Amino acid sequence: MKSILSGQQISITIRRLAHQILENETDTSGTVLIGLQPRGVFLSDRIVEAMHQEFPGINVTYGKLDITFYRDDVRKALHIANETDIPFSVEGKKVVLIDDVLYKGRTIRAALDALLAFGRPAKVELCVLIDRRFSREFPIQPNYVGKSIDSIVSQKVRVFWNEKDGKDEVALLEE
Repeated sequence: MKSILSGQQISITIRRLAHQILENETDTSGTVLIGLQPRGVFLSDRIVEAMHQEFPGINVTYGKLDITFYRDDVRKALHIANETDIPFSVEGKKVVLIDDVLYKGRTIRAALDALLAFGRPAKVELCVLIDRRFSREFPIQPNYVGKSIDSIVSQKVRVFWNEKDGKDEVALLEE
């Protein structure tokens, strides 16, 4: 196991991502943030928290999206759905999808399909903590990246979240 980001580096990166999103959208009324279940929600919760800490009183429209039944591999195994919590329409809004790791692009493709159930956004952007470049199966690229890494197929990127795993760390694992 090789550490890519320590807990302190993750905190700094999250604050940077929050600033970058706000930098591109000074009026947040037309923007919504949506964390992808299950593990992207840990990142999106922290990005929203960082926005509120940096700019108290800022209005951030935030939801959580489960893509379980939009995935193309759902037929291969039994999947347990997570909660979708989007109590607003995305119609005409700029949507920032947030996930922990971008690898092949299949999760984001499924998220785009699921998102249409909540309206037709004006624009969709992608924010990820880790971008595993050179591994895409779909033409999907992030707008906001915590860290880009080059890895081989036999390696796995694992994001450990304190809320679930008892520590904050991003590691590269050999399979």
